Amino acid sequence: MSKMRIVIFGLAFGSAIMAGLLAKGFIGQKPEKEIVEINKVKTVDVLTALKDINMGERFVDGSTAWKPWPVENVTEFMITRDEKPDAREAYLTARARLAIFEGETILEKKLVLPGQSGFMSAILPKGMRAISVAVSEHSGAGGFILPNDRVDVILTRKLDNPQGTDKIVNSEIVLSNVRVLAINQTYRQDKDGESVTVAEGKTATLELDPRQSEIIAMIESAGELSLALRSIAENDGKDMEKEGPKLSDKYSGRKKSGGGDTLFVRYGIETYSTTR
Repeated sequence: MSKMRIVIFGLAFGSAIMAGLLAKGFIGQKPEKEIVEINKVKTVDVLTALKDINMGERFVDGSTAWKPWPVENVTEFMITRDEKPDAREAYLTARARLAIFEGETILEKKLVLPGQSGFMSAILPKGMRAISVAVSEHSGAGGFILPNDRVDVILTRKLDNPQGTDKIVNSEIVLSNVRVLAINQTYRQDKDGESVTVAEGKTATLELDPRQSEIIAMIESAGELSLALRSIAENDGKDMEKEGPKLSDKYSGRKKSGGGDTLFVRYGIETYSTTR
């Protein structure tokens, strides 16, 4: 065998060994894991409601909590832990200007704090008045009437019976579709004028216009007022706020249908006679 052939054979054998070693190392090597970087959304803690808070209701322990919120979605009206770390304790004296629902972020413009204008004046629509009337437990639907419910106001009077000594009891609806602002609660400031306290009472605060307020103040001394809770089904798709409270025909000055009607009251029962 010539020297050239021996050299070529040696090179070929060495190349084969090198190729085998390289192949073995490549096959045995574990593939590198792909690293995927997850971009985390930056958040900040904001004050949220843990339960429904009705209009005019006071915040209590357990009604609010801090929850993370995307920074890019935070508005200037939200309450953040970074700016007000003691907000949960500080707002325990606050009241809800509007209804706040569970899970909703609490906005400062929905709160009324001591020292600000009272929540009652804050929630009253323009042109309406808040007037309190005396009610008892049995005349207030047994405690089932709550703020924001709609009621009818009934006047019950004892009238003299011209035919005998016994009194005649007469009841009539004076106002219908009246919104209740507060029930069995009175609000007053403490002596230092800084905080507002709530005391239980036998009163109902109603939302009426000026004329209706005059009527209710006048008839309150004539007898006992009762509140009849209206069903929510009576709304029939109507906006009850736009409908507003209505005086009965007798107290609004409107006559019954037709002209020339005459009102007769006999034994406390009202009847109409017409000349048509």
